[in-house]
Amino acid sequence: MEKFSAAVLLTVCVLMLLRLMMGARRRRVFDARALLTLTRLGQLAQRAWRWRSDRRRASLAARIAIRRASAGTDVERDGNVYRPDSFRGPRKPH
Repeated sequence: MEKFSAAVLLTVCVLMLLRLMMGARRRRVFDARALLTLTRLGQLAQRAWRWRSDRRRASLAARIAIRRASAGTDVERDGNVYRPDSFRGPRKPH
């Protein structure tokens, strides 16, 4: 772990030194690209951090929806097709 943190620190120092040696125009381009890269890395880390809980929450919502749909009392089930009693009444012409 110490070698990794030392390597990261060395890389940051070298990048900062290179940035100081650039002209103003190239520095602006470098800063924009660095900001974009850091933003994307942050979003990727956030997605990875929340992936499991989002997946668990979606699974729970799906189970609740399936249970609610199959628990209807006025529903006839024909295989995997649900046919509510309200579909059997006379249709209104439009």
